[in-house]
Amino acid sequence: MILPKIGLGCMSLSHAYGFPPSVEDGLAFLRSALDEGVGMLDTATLYGGGLNEELVGRAIAGRRDEVLLASKGGMAMVDGVKKIDGRPETLRAQVDASLARLGVDHIDLYYLHRWDREVPIQESVGALAEMVAAGKIGAIGLSEVSVQRLGEAQAAAPIAAVQNEYSLWSRNPEIGMLEATRVSGVALVAFSPLARGFLSNGFDSPEDFAPKDIRRGMPRFQPEHWPANSSLLPQWRAMAAEAGCTPGQLALAWVLSRGEHVVPIPGTTRLDHLRENQAAASLSIDAEVLTRAGDLIGTSTVSGQRYAAAAAREVDAETFEDAA
Repeated sequence: MILPKIGLGCMSLSHAYGFPPSVEDGLAFLRSALDEGVGMLDTATLYGGGLNEELVGRAIAGRRDEVLLASKGGMAMVDGVKKIDGRPETLRAQVDASLARLGVDHIDLYYLHRWDREVPIQESVGALAEMVAAGKIGAIGLSEVSVQRLGEAQAAAPIAAVQNEYSLWSRNPEIGMLEATRVSGVALVAFSPLARGFLSNGFDSPEDFAPKDIRRGMPRFQPEHWPANSSLLPQWRAMAAEAGCTPGQLALAWVLSRGEHVVPIPGTTRLDHLRENQAAASLSIDAEVLTRAGDLIGTSTVSGQRYAAAAAREVDAETFEDAA
């Protein structure tokens, strides 16, 4: 499976960051994204309780062959509560529901959104392999998993992609997943490559976040960590200006430099930001600048964990705390 250099994460059009755009504005944005040549759309059963898949489906109607379509299952809203469920029967039902919401008969890449610790990953992947054999999905992906879990899954079926958070300020894949995916020919799809907007001038202060913005619950935006993190931004912005690009483009260029198999999927709801992000794929940034960027924003300089305790328990990916 050949992925584009940069994809589009669709979550923010329906989910997570406060007030999403209207359905009409979301549709217009996605159709413009296709016009701009965006080659991969990433959605999920969870996002908006299925509304995001419906939105993406309406946007690609009549244009299905223009885009690599990715979605996820194994984590959904059930009676208003987020539930991780990797049982084979659940995944089979969710694939069928995703196909219906998207209005397609085939999803190119379907991820296990989270590993269900009560279900061996081989069983979950085995159910998705059945969906591949049935022609309902093209390839299997995993999200927020460890190298160990990737190996267990690969013993059951071919894995095309692992989607983990990866950016200058979230380096967890460097503990092992970056190399494991490279060696095994698996794409590493980097979500939140702009550090939840931190690296792209996406906001001035956490106080600007909408009441239900998920970042309000993330440690790095809390009062005990934000001052240290925000103190990095003046030098970061100056570095981008030196490189002749925007801060967001420098962040994406750094992620792209981590390997040919690394594919960032920044999310946005604005066409100007989409164009800016897509243009990062064609930039040529001096390697010395990228090295300095990695020194400035990294595990040793960023304050706070990426998730609060409850969200961290949902994730199987390696952490620096465990590796220490």
